[in-house]
Amino acid sequence: MDSLAPVAPASRAHQTLAHNMTLLAHHELEGFGGMGEGIAMQLTDDGRRVLWMAHESAPKNFTAVEVTDPRRPKVLVQTELPHMKVRSNSLDVSGNLMAVAYQTQTAGLKPAGFDLWNISVPERPELISHFDCSGPFSRGVHALWFVDGKTVHIAAGAPDFQPHNPRDHQFYRIIDVSEPTRPVEAGRWWMPGTRVGDSEPQPARLPPQFDTGFRAHNTNVFPDRPDRAYVGYIDGGAVVLDIANPADIKVVSTWNHSPPFNGFTHTVLPLFSRDLWIVSDECVQDDGKDWPKLVWVVDARSEAHPLPIGTFPMPPPEVFAKRGGRFGAHNLHENLPVPGSFCSDTIIIGTFFNGGVRVYDTSNPYRVEEIAYFVPGAPRLSPVGAVQLNDVFVDEKQIVYTIDRFGGGLYILEMNI
Repeated sequence: MDSLAPVAPASRAHQTLAHNMTLLAHHELEGFGGMGEGIAMQLTDDGRRVLWMAHESAPKNFTAVEVTDPRRPKVLVQTELPHMKVRSNSLDVSGNLMAVAYQTQTAGLKPAGFDLWNISVPERPELISHFDCSGPFSRGVHALWFVDGKTVHIAAGAPDFQPHNPRDHQFYRIIDVSEPTRPVEAGRWWMPGTRVGDSEPQPARLPPQFDTGFRAHNTNVFPDRPDRAYVGYIDGGAVVLDIANPADIKVVSTWNHSPPFNGFTHTVLPLFSRDLWIVSDECVQDDGKDWPKLVWVVDARSEAHPLPIGTFPMPPPEVFAKRGGRFGAHNLHENLPVPGSFCSDTIIIGTFFNGGVRVYDTSNPYRVEEIAYFVPGAPRLSPVGAVQLNDVFVDEKQIVYTIDRFGGGLYILEMNI
């Protein structure tokens, strides 16, 4: 179905909408299909393809699904969290190592940090080490980036970090895991003024209904520019850091659209060959209450002076905002620099909660075109009555793996572009 009429949108939430994407398989993950923001591909030593996924909430920790044949996904392992007040939410895979983040519901609980796992035998993951980020003001690690087998970049708290405002509890940390059994911090950076003891003034906050904090979210570092960290700093906007010396991190540039927009910069994806950044917001409120949440095109030819030049065309809010749950931008496939990952400086794929997964051609950055989408019908047990696609990974064969925030589980798609 390629067209939508802006009438009775809520009644359409059960329908599947598709354009240039074909569903190959759907798996509800043994009834635990509430998935987080962590999804990664392992190419195993024995020639298999295994998809690893973190869960949005307890009781499950992570799930591995063999997708060697993407039409016949098979669960290999599904692990348990130690208690109901912690979630994994984020993970990355580098070779046979996997890093998994742990965030608690409230400050002061454990486990709050990240684990390193040996996944050389996917059916039997083995814990190598835990890096502890717990503390009286810390909820642990929300998101991590691990692509080189040596360094984990995290958005996290720390036992010695006290924020002025509890919403500002996570900042950027660099953790050296070159010796996997003994992870150590190599550097850290936080937005000046957010920590008790800073000499700088506290940043001006957004209105209370949109205040989601000055804290790090995605912390991406690419081999093209190993001296740069591209950080989505939520209400602090997009921040690019010089990390050539992790012990002395410096700000290269910042770009923030809030105010007047409603905050929550999530991902900063650099397109190096084109001197562009693709910057996504995150919708965090149901029923379009924090609309608009967009994906932006930013001209970064002058790295110190980034300039927005456009936004991605969005599904019509009059159709989707009241469809159920959240509607707006969220995660992007981040061109992960690892074997098995699709990488493109023109084709961008993202998830939009009840707007599904969508594919864009940015060849003309001033007029981005949507070229494909897939919006699953509402999962059987969805508490909001609509799909909430949370994250997406695309392999080098252009197979799309996308996961639902609540009960929908895993959808495997083929792009016909």
